[in-house]
Amino acid sequence: MKQALILFSFCFVHFHPLLAARISGTVTDNKGTLLPYASVFVKGTSRGTTSNNSGRYFIDLPAGKYTIVCQYVGYGRQEKTINLGTEPLTLDFKLSLQQTSMKEIIVKSGAEDPAYEIIRHAIKKRKSYENPLDSFTCEAYIKTLLKTRTLPTRIMGKSMKEEDRKALGVDSVGKGIIYLSESVTKISYKKPDKIKLEVISGRESGTNGFGFNFPTFINFYNNNVNVFITQLSPRGYVSPIADGALNYYHYKYLGSFTEDGKEINKIQVIPKRRFEPLFTGTINITDGDWRIHSLDLTLTKDYGLEIVDTFNIRQIQAPITRDVWRTQNQIVNINFKKFGIDADGSILNVYGKYDLGPRFRKKYFNNVVIKYDTGVNKKTIAYWDSLRPVPLEPEELEDYRIKDSIFRSNHDSASSKRVIDSLRKKQGGITITNILFNGIKRSDYNPVHPLSFTTQPLLLKVEYNTVEGLVLNGEAAFLKENTNTGNSTEFIPHIRYGFSNTRLNAWGTLNFNRKKGVFDLNGGSASRTSLSFSGGKRVSQFNPENPIGPFINEIYTLMFRKNYMKIYENNFGSVQYKTRFDNGFRITGSLLYEDRIPLTNTTDFSFFGNKNIPFSPNYPFEKLNAPFKQHQALIAGVDLQFKPGQRYIEFPDNKLAIGSKYPTLAFSYRKGIPDIFGSDVDYDKWQFSFWDYLNLKLRGVFKYRFSIGGFLNTRKLFIQDYQHFNGNQTFYATPYLNSFQLAPYYANSTTAAFYAVGHIEQHFNGMITNKIPLLRNLQWNLVAGSNAFYVNRNNNYVEVFGGLENILKIFRVDVVASYLNGKTGQVGVRLGMDGLFGGFFSAALSNPGGRPPAPPRQ
Repeated sequence: MKQALILFSFCFVHFHPLLAARISGTVTDNKGTLLPYASVFVKGTSRGTTSNNSGRYFIDLPAGKYTIVCQYVGYGRQEKTINLGTEPLTLDFKLSLQQTSMKEIIVKSGAEDPAYEIIRHAIKKRKSYENPLDSFTCEAYIKTLLKTRTLPTRIMGKSMKEEDRKALGVDSVGKGIIYLSESVTKISYKKPDKIKLEVISGRESGTNGFGFNFPTFINFYNNNVNVFITQLSPRGYVSPIADGALNYYHYKYLGSFTEDGKEINKIQVIPKRRFEPLFTGTINITDGDWRIHSLDLTLTKDYGLEIVDTFNIRQIQAPITRDVWRTQNQIVNINFKKFGIDADGSILNVYGKYDLGPRFRKKYFNNVVIKYDTGVNKKTIAYWDSLRPVPLEPEELEDYRIKDSIFRSNHDSASSKRVIDSLRKKQGGITITNILFNGIKRSDYNPVHPLSFTTQPLLLKVEYNTVEGLVLNGEAAFLKENTNTGNSTEFIPHIRYGFSNTRLNAWGTLNFNRKKGVFDLNGGSASRTSLSFSGGKRVSQFNPENPIGPFINEIYTLMFRKNYMKIYENNFGSVQYKTRFDNGFRITGSLLYEDRIPLTNTTDFSFFGNKNIPFSPNYPFEKLNAPFKQHQALIAGVDLQFKPGQRYIEFPDNKLAIGSKYPTLAFSYRKGIPDIFGSDVDYDKWQFSFWDYLNLKLRGVFKYRFSIGGFLNTRKLFIQDYQHFNGNQTFYATPYLNSFQLAPYYANSTTAAFYAVGHIEQHFNGMITNKIPLLRNLQWNLVAGSNAFYVNRNNNYVEVFGGLENILKIFRVDVVASYLNGKTGQVGVRLGMDGLFGGFFSAALSNPGGRPPAPPRQ
C-alpha cells in the first residue's frame, strides 16, 4: 500500500502539469456567420489547429497561462489570454473584417501604384525565404474531402445504377461524400534537396486504404509554383513574387493593417494576360522584412488550369522562431463541373511539431522518398480522436460510421458462401451482346485464391487484310491469384481464322508471376519476376515492333487499296524470364524458335480505289524480289534496363518507382543460333538506347530518345532479322518518339555494322501560342521536333515537324518535311492523339477491347 501511495504521489507531482485540458469553441464573423478553416494557435509556439467547415475548433493543452490567437484571411486577428486548469474551456472568437488603412501617399498623374515597390522588396527577399532552414522535421495532418452535388445517369457511356450510387455513398440525385480520408505524415528536410515523408497513419472512409497522405506543399517563394499534381498544369504557375513576376502581373495596393505591432500590406494580384499560368487574388506582405504573411489566391481555366474548374489556396504563415516563418495551415478548395458531374473538394493541411535541430540516422535519406509505416491503416478510432486537430463535421462522422460499418460487414462475410453466391449471381448470364460487344468477365470470388476468366469482344477483334481476307480473332485469359502473396498464374489462349485463305492459327501463353519483398528500418528491397512459356501457330509482321496496326491497315486496304501491313505465318515456341529489382534494374532473357512460312495475297477486294491497280505483294518488296523461302530460326535474347537514381514510394509490402532526374538506359543483344532444331540463322545484333523527358516548366516539356546499334556478325539472316526503322505511310501518326512519320516501312531496313537513331520533341505547352489570340482562346499548343536515322551516306533519313496539340484536348496535327539521303523528300500532314486526354484514346485505338500480352518476338 505504501509503495502504491508513493508511486501515485510521484506520478501526480511529475505528470499533473502535463494533463491536458481541451479548449474548444466556434469562430464566426461579427454577424454570426461561421468562418471555416480559421487558424487557431498558441502565441509564441508552433502549436495550433484549424476550425472545421462549421467554424468549430478544439485544441488540447496542459494547464497553464496562454495567449490564444485566431486568424482568418481577410479578417482582423484576435488574441485572448486565458488561465487553463484541468477542466474543459469554451473559447469563442468573433472576427471583424480586416480594417485596412491607406498610407498617406502623394499621387501624381501616371504615378506607380505603391504595391509595386512592396512587391519589388518581396522579390529581393524571396531567395532568402525560399529554404531558410538547414534541416527540420514537422508533422502534417491532412484531411481530404470530395463531395458531389449531382451525378449524371451515365458516366463514360456506362449507366449509373442505384446500387452504384449506394456504393459511392450518394443519394438519388448524386449528392453526398464520395471520398474522405485523414492522415498524419512526418516531413523531414535537409539542405540542399533531401526530403523524406513518413506516413505514420492513414484512414480512408469505407476501405482499409491508406488515404491521401502527401502534404500539398505549395511554396510561393519558389519562382515556379507546383500545385498538387503536375497534370493540373505541367508548366507550373508563376509566383506573384517570382523574379520575373512584374512581367506577368498587375498589382494594386489595398491598404495595410497591424498585427503584433507589425504592419502588413494587402496587395491585390491581377494577371496581365489570360491563359498564362497565373494566380489571381490577394497576398499580404509584412512591412520591413517583406515576407508572406498570408494569401488567398485562385487558379481558373482562364489561367492554365486543366481538369478542374477552380483551385483556391488559402495560407497563413506564422513564426516558428524569431527569424523563421513557415506555413501554419493551408486549405485548398477544388471545384469540378464536367460531363454532368458537379463536385467540389478540399484538402486541409495543418503543420506542427517543428524540430529545427533534428539528428538523422545514417542513410536516413535514401532513394525512398515516401515511406509508409507497417501499421499505417491499423489505427483505432480512439487514436484518431486523440490527435485530430480539426473536429469532424457531422456528415463526415456519419460517412465514417456508415461506410466503415459496411466495409467491416463485407470484409467479415467476404468468405461466406452466401456472399460469394450473391456476387456470382450478380455477374449475370452470358449473352450475345457480351460476346460480341462487351466481352465476358467472370470470377469465382474465392477470397484467397480467386480465379477469373475474361474474353475480349469479338466484333472489336474483326480485321481485314489481303492475305487472310476477313479475320476473326478470339482472345481470352484465365487468371489465378494469391491475395496473400501477390503471386499469380495466367493462361492466355488465342485463336485466329482467315476466311479467305481458310487458315486457322492458335497459340497460347502461360505466365507465372511472383513478387518478393524484404523490409527493415532503413528500407527494403522488392522484386518482381515472371516466367512465360508460349507456343502454337500465329501470324506476325516482318517488323516485330508492328509499325502499322490492323485497324489503320484495314482502312487503307478497303478505302485506298494500300495494303501496307506485311505478314508471315510461323509455328513457334518461346520462353521468357523477367526480373525487376527495386533499384530500377530490369533483366529479360528469352529464347524463341520460329518455323517461318511465307504467305501470299488471297483476295483482291476493296470498297474503293482503282481495281486495275493490283495490291502490292505480301512481303517487303523494297528489299526482296520474291517471297522468302520457308526456314527456321532459333534466337536468344538479353535485355537490360536501368534508370539511375530511381526514387520510390515504399508501402508496407511493396515499392513503387516514381522516376529520377536521370534518363533510362537500355541494352539489348540478339544471337541467331545455327544448326539447333534445324535453325538456319547465324547473326549477332546489339543496341544501346537512352530516353527521358525534361519538364522545363514555363518553357514546356522536352522529350528525347536516342539509339545506336549494329550487327557484329551477319553470316546468315533473313528479312525478319534485319534492323527495321518504324516508318509510316498513313495519315494517322504513329508513336512520336519511336517512329518516322513519312518514312517507308522497309525500304531502309539494314544489316549494317552500325546505325544511329534519334528522336527529339519539344512541347511548348502554351509558351508561344499564348501570344496568338485565336490559339490562346482555343488553348491549342505548339509542338515541334525531329526524327532521324543514319546508316551510311546512301541510307539516311531526317524529318522535321511542327504542329498543334491539345485540339479538343485529344488531337494533334503535324506538318512534316522529310529528307532522304540528303535530298528533299516529301511534305505531309499527320493526325494523331496527344494533349490532355489524347494518350488515353490513342492507347484505346491501338488496342481495342484490351489485348492480352503477346509472346516475345525478337
